[in-house]
Amino acid sequence: MKLLLIPLFLTFVTTIASAQESQQSSGSFTGTVQRTVESTYLIYLPDGYDEKSEMEWPLLVFLHGSGERGSDLQKVKVHGPPKLIEAGKKFPFVVLSPQCPDSTDWDTETLFALIRYIASEYQIDESRVYLTGLSMGGWATWDLVMAHPDYFAAIAPVCGRINRNYPLRAGEIKSLPVWVFHGAADDVVLINQVSKMIIALKAAGNEARFTIYPLSNHDSWTETYDNPELYEWFLKQKKN
Repeated sequence: MKLLLIPLFLTFVTTIASAQESQQSSGSFTGTVQRTVESTYLIYLPDGYDEKSEMEWPLLVFLHGSGERGSDLQKVKVHGPPKLIEAGKKFPFVVLSPQCPDSTDWDTETLFALIRYIASEYQIDESRVYLTGLSMGGWATWDLVMAHPDYFAAIAPVCGRINRNYPLRAGEIKSLPVWVFHGAADDVVLINQVSKMIIALKAAGNEARFTIYPLSNHDSWTETYDNPELYEWFLKQKKN
């Protein structure tokens, strides 16, 4: 038995030695990845908008929830600013309301590319670009501003989820005006998720506003978008 064990032991030692002698070399890579993106959308131009004028207008971007996904833009009009515009409400800014395709979530870079496109095609003051959304659109509002924290003048997420690491990154938007809305009885997106982000923002020095509707479940958007104070607050915000 001893004669059999000795070669095995020697083989084991040799294997360890070989592993210790092996080396990994370092390298780096630089490349460009491009992809084609597309989106359908509704666009609202305020009274007084004139392509021939040099006047620039603020832009409000509205992101709908999961129930309005698809290829029928009429579905986008069931909630929020598009619903109010359809009913005859006048807004003092351009309103962009894109539609998310079926069976998918909002794509951050598609949205940002669309916003920049609209800003270049219309007379938009890019120091006053405002972002809001409800439910899935509220989630996308957080995603978009965390991906591009220096672009937006203010955000107003409504009953939107918070990605787990965003409270750890709250300092990235410490100077951004934020107004969050949520129903206390929401059983779709629990309010404690949002509370963690508000606590983190305040700890970072951001005096974020947090409106809680004590009797509301997931539909905290109807009362939010029917409130003129939201739009007045948006118009007071401007990037330095």
